[in-house]
Amino acid sequence: MQKSSKSKPVLLFLTLTALIIVLSIISGKIWGGKTESLPDISELKITRDMSIKELGSSNDLPTPVLKEIFSLQSPSDLNKKLSEFGTPEEVKSLVTKKLVLAAEHGSKNWKKILVKFLLWFAFLLSVYFMFKKRKITQASRKITLFISLLIFGVILGSDPGPMGTVKDAIHLFASTGVIFPPRMIALLVFLLMVFFANKFICAWGCQVGTLQDLIFRLNRTDKMKAVLLKQVKVPFIISNSIRIIFLIIFTVTAFAIGTDIIEPIDPFRIYKPLHLGAIGIIFIGVILASSLFIYRPWCHFFCPFGLVGWLVEKISRKRISVNYSTCVACGKCETACPSTVMGAILKRDKKTIPDCFSCYTCREVCPTDSISFSGIKRSIPPEGHFENRKVGS
Repeated sequence: MQKSSKSKPVLLFLTLTALIIVLSIISGKIWGGKTESLPDISELKITRDMSIKELGSSNDLPTPVLKEIFSLQSPSDLNKKLSEFGTPEEVKSLVTKKLVLAAEHGSKNWKKILVKFLLWFAFLLSVYFMFKKRKITQASRKITLFISLLIFGVILGSDPGPMGTVKDAIHLFASTGVIFPPRMIALLVFLLMVFFANKFICAWGCQVGTLQDLIFRLNRTDKMKAVLLKQVKVPFIISNSIRIIFLIIFTVTAFAIGTDIIEPIDPFRIYKPLHLGAIGIIFIGVILASSLFIYRPWCHFFCPFGLVGWLVEKISRKRISVNYSTCVACGKCETACPSTVMGAILKRDKKTIPDCFSCYTCREVCPTDSISFSGIKRSIPPEGHFENRKVGS
C-alpha cells in the first residue's frame, strides 16, 4: 500500500475534527447560550429570626423567587419568620433545592430540546427501515453517521445527550440532594430506545458515539481491513472493568467532595470547543485519535450511559441474532465486527455478551443472509457447528 494511501485516514480525521470544531463554534454563536453552572449556595445567609423578606435582601433573592420557594399567597407573607418553615438547616435545604431546580430549568433551551428529541425519533426510525431494507453499506453507514453527528452534535449541540442523563443526575444529587425530573424523563426515554432497538441511540443518535464510529471507519477499507496500522479489539473483560471502576470513582468523588471529574474531559464538549480547557483538549484529542484504532473507546472504557445501556440491552426487543440453519460458520461476521461482540453472539461460548452497537457490519458481510436485526430469540449453535471451520475464510 502506498504511503499516500496510509496517510489518507489521518488527513480525513484531521479534516473532520477541524470541520466539527469550526461549525460548532458558528452554531454556538447562532444559538447563543445559557449558563449551565449552578448558583453559589454555599454562602446563603440564614438565621432563625429572619423574615422571608430579610432572607431575600441578605441573599439577593428577588420577590418572585421567594414566592416560589415558600408558596407565598400575598405580599404580607414576606414578613413571615423563617422559623415557621423549620430550623435554619431545613430552610437552607428548602431554598437550596428550589434554587438548584430553577437554575437547571433556566439553563435549558426547551424548544431546541423538544426539536432534538423529535428528530431523534424520526432519524432512528429511518435507520431502522434502512436495516429492514438492507440499505446499510460501508458508504451509506459513513454518510448516515456523519449526518447524525452533524444534526445532533454540531447543529443542535451537546445537550442533551445520553451520557449527561446519567452523569449529571448522579452529580446533581450527590452535590445538592436534588433530582431534576426532566433529566430523569430523558434518561427513561433513552433507555426505552435501548430496550426497543438494541443500543440504537448510542449507535446512531449519540453525538460522541457516531463521531467515534465514523473516525474508526475512516481507517478501514471496503474489505474491512485497517489502512493505517492495526485496529485492536480490546477484550471486554478489560474494557468493562475499567468502565465500572471509572463510574465508581466518579460517583464516590461526586458524593465525597461534590466534584464532577468528567466535566473537564467531557467528550461532548467537542461540540462546545470554546468551553474546553487544556486538559479537556488533550483528553478528547487522545480519545478521538485512538478511535482510528479502537472501536468507540469512550463508550467502552468510560461512558456511564454505555454501562447502563449495556445492562438494558440484555432485554432489548430488537437485536442481532443468527440463523444457524443457514449459517455456514465462515466467521466473516466475527472478523468484520469492529469489537468482540459478534464472536460472542455467534458462538455463544461465553455467558457475557459485550456491548453491541448495532452497526450492522455483520449483516453486511454475511454471505448467506443468516444474520438479522429482529425480535427473534438468540439461539445456541448446534453442537460441532464451528468445528473444522476456518474463521474468516
